[in-house]
Amino acid sequence: VQLQASGGGLVQTGGSLTLSCVASGSGFSINAMGWYRQAPGKESEFIADITSGGRTNYADSVKGRFTISIDNARNTVYLQMKNLKAEDTAVYHCNADLLFGLEDTNFWGQGTQVTVSS
Repeated sequence: VQLQASGGGLVQTGGSLTLSCVASGSGFSINAMGWYRQAPGKESEFIADITSGGRTNYADSVKGRFTISIDNARNTVYLQMKNLKAEDTAVYHCNADLLFGLEDTNFWGQGTQVTVSS
C-alpha cells in the first residue's frame, strides 16, 4: 500500500488549498484516514482525521477553517483548507489506518509542502 499526497503549494494569507491523499493497493478497507503537519523546528501536529463512516476530529487550531472528507470508493481523503494563516505553513503528511481482514495496519505518506505567505 502506498499513500500519495498532493495539492500543496504557495498561497497568500487568507487563501485556500485542498490537499488529497490516495491509498493505492489492494486487499484492504479503510478504517480511518487523517492529516498531520510538521513545521520547521517543530514536532508533528495532528490536524484532522475521519473514519470511513464519516466521523471527524479536528485540532483546535484548524476548527472552522479546515474540512476533512473521505471518498471510500476512491480510497481518498481530502483536506479543504480555508482562511490560511502563516502559521499553517508546514509539510502536511497523510496517515491511513487500514484493515486487511481483521488486521489493522497504519501507513504514512510522503509529505506535501504548504507555504502561506503574508
